[in-house]
Amino acid sequence: MAVTETKKHPSENIFLREMDGDDIIAERIEAERKRLLEEAGLNDHGPTHFKKPQEHEFTKAQRAHTTLLFGGLTFRQDSLVKAAMEGLGYSLETVPTPAKADFQAGKEFGNNGQCNPTYFTVGALVNYLRDLRDNQSVSTEEIKKNYIYVTAGACGPCRFGMYEAEFRLALRNSGFDEFRVLLFQQKGGMKQSANDAGLELNINFAIQLLNGILIGDLLNELAYQIRPYEIEEGQVNRVMERVMDKVRERLSATPEERPGSTFTDRMVAKLLTPTGDSQQVEKVVTQLRSRYYTSILAECKEMMDREIRVDFTRPKPICKITGEFWAQTTEGDGNYHMFQFMESQGAEVLVEPVMTWLNYMLVQERSKLIDQKGLNAPSGLAGRVSYPFAYGLKRLWLVLGGKLLNREFNRIRAALGGTTHPQICQLELQRIADPYYNRKSGGGEGHLEVAKNIYYSNKNLAHMVMSLKPFGCMPSSQSDGAQAAVTSHFSDMIYIPIETSGEGDVNAHSRAQMALGEAKIRCKEEFKAQVEKTGYTIEQIRAYCRDHPERQSPFQHIPHREGVVGKAANFVGYVAEKMKRDGWEN
Repeated sequence: MAVTETKKHPSENIFLREMDGDDIIAERIEAERKRLLEEAGLNDHGPTHFKKPQEHEFTKAQRAHTTLLFGGLTFRQDSLVKAAMEGLGYSLETVPTPAKADFQAGKEFGNNGQCNPTYFTVGALVNYLRDLRDNQSVSTEEIKKNYIYVTAGACGPCRFGMYEAEFRLALRNSGFDEFRVLLFQQKGGMKQSANDAGLELNINFAIQLLNGILIGDLLNELAYQIRPYEIEEGQVNRVMERVMDKVRERLSATPEERPGSTFTDRMVAKLLTPTGDSQQVEKVVTQLRSRYYTSILAECKEMMDREIRVDFTRPKPICKITGEFWAQTTEGDGNYHMFQFMESQGAEVLVEPVMTWLNYMLVQERSKLIDQKGLNAPSGLAGRVSYPFAYGLKRLWLVLGGKLLNREFNRIRAALGGTTHPQICQLELQRIADPYYNRKSGGGEGHLEVAKNIYYSNKNLAHMVMSLKPFGCMPSSQSDGAQAAVTSHFSDMIYIPIETSGEGDVNAHSRAQMALGEAKIRCKEEFKAQVEKTGYTIEQIRAYCRDHPERQSPFQHIPHREGVVGKAANFVGYVAEKMKRDGWEN
C-alpha cells in the first residue's frame, strides 16, 4: 500500500497512514484489544500447553500417619468397607453422604455444566476438609500431609472421566491446592510406585474390599425387603444396627486374628500353581472355603429371625430402582432420599446391588475380547502359535473370575437366609436389551437400564420400575430415548424416569407418587383376586398366621406364582395351601 502523506487524526491526535476504511477499523480493534488485555493483566504471551499437576505420592512410610478418605456407596457398604480396610492396617474415614450444602459447594468451587454426582461428591470432600480446618483446628498443611482422598475413575462418553480434574480444580479454588487425590481406575488399577506404594493393591486388599461390598449389598436388600412388613415399627433398623456391629467386628480383625489356611487349602493352592508362588492362590482358596464370614452372617440371620416379626398379608407395591450407578446407589439428597420416600409412601423398594455392576464389567470385558479376537494377534510364526493360548487363557480367567465372584455372593446370600434376589444372568440381559440398545454402546450403565426395565416388568418381579439419573447424564439420556420404544411395546409396564439435581425434590416426589398410585391400584387388585382364589377370607388367613408363628418369620421362602407380582399376593396363596393341608375349613 502506497504512503502519500501523514496527517493528524482529528479524534485520537495520532499520525496515521492513509488507509482504506477496513484497515483502519481492524487496527483500532486490535489496539483496543491490547489495551483491555493490558488493563486486565492478561497479556498475550502465546499458547501454553496444559500439564497435569505433579502429584505427591502416598508411600509406605506415610501410612502410619495418613488417613484415607472415601465414600460414595450406601451407608452400610461405606461402613463395612471402612472396617475391612482397618483390618489391613489402614486408617480410613468416610466422607458423609453428600447433602444439598455439598451440592452448592461443588457448584461454587467447580466448573459449570457438570453432572449431579460431580457437584455432590466434589462438594462433600471440600466441605469435609473445610470442617477439619475451620471447626476442628487442623491446619491446611496438616490436612495436605495427613489426609488423602481415594476415588474411582474411568474413561468413556460421560463426565465420570473428568471427576479427577474436577476434584483438583475445586480443591485448588477452596484453598487446598496440592491435596492428594488417588484415582482407582476401574480397568487399570492405581498408579503408584511399584516398590513403595502406600496403598497396596494386593490380594488381601481385593478380598476385603469385595467382602465389604457384597455383604453390604445383601444386608441392604434384606433391610428394604423386610422393613415394609415389620409388625413393630423400627424393629428392623434396631436389629440391623446390632447386625452391623457384629459384621464390622469380624471384618476389622487383623490377618493374625483370623483363622489361617488349612492343610487342604495349601494343597489345593500347590496343585493350582505347581511351578509358581502359591501364597496368593492360597488366600483365594481360603476365602472360598472358609466359613469365617458366613458363620457370623448365619448368626445374624438367626438373631433377626428371633427378634423381627412380619405381616406379609399387607399388600405393598414393589418398586424396582434402576438408573445411573451413583444416583441409584446413594441414600441422600443426591437422589432426593427416594428410597426412604417410596417406602414412606407404602412401597417395598427393590434396590440394585453393586454386584450387578461388577458382573456387567466382567461380561463386557469378555464380550470385547471375543469381538476383537485376532485383531491384535502378533506377527510371526511364534506369535501365531502362542496367540490362541493367550486368548484362551484370558477368556478362561474372565469366566472363572465371574463364577468365583458369584459363588461368594451366593454363599453370603445363603447364609442370610436365601430370600434376597439372585444375580440375573448378564447374557440374558444383553439378549433382552438387544432390540432396543446395543450392548457395545458403553458409558454409564450401558444397556442395563433398558434390560432391567423389561426383565423386572415381564418376569412379574416389580409393579413399577423407577430409573434415577443425574441431570444431563448422556448415557442415561440415551437409555431414556430407547425406553420410549420399550414402553410403547410393553404398554402395561409402569416406568418412570427421574432426573435428579440439587433441587427439584418436590416435583420428583410428586411424579413418583403419581406412578406409585397406579402401582398401588394394581397391587391391591392383584391381592384381592388372590385372596378370593384361595376360598378363605383375609381374616381367616391372618388368624392362621397368628396361630402359627413361623408364618410371621421374615425368612420364609414364599413361592413365586405365575403372573403374580406382590409378596402379599404370593403369600396368601402359599398360606392357603398350608391351611388346606392342616384341615382349615373354608
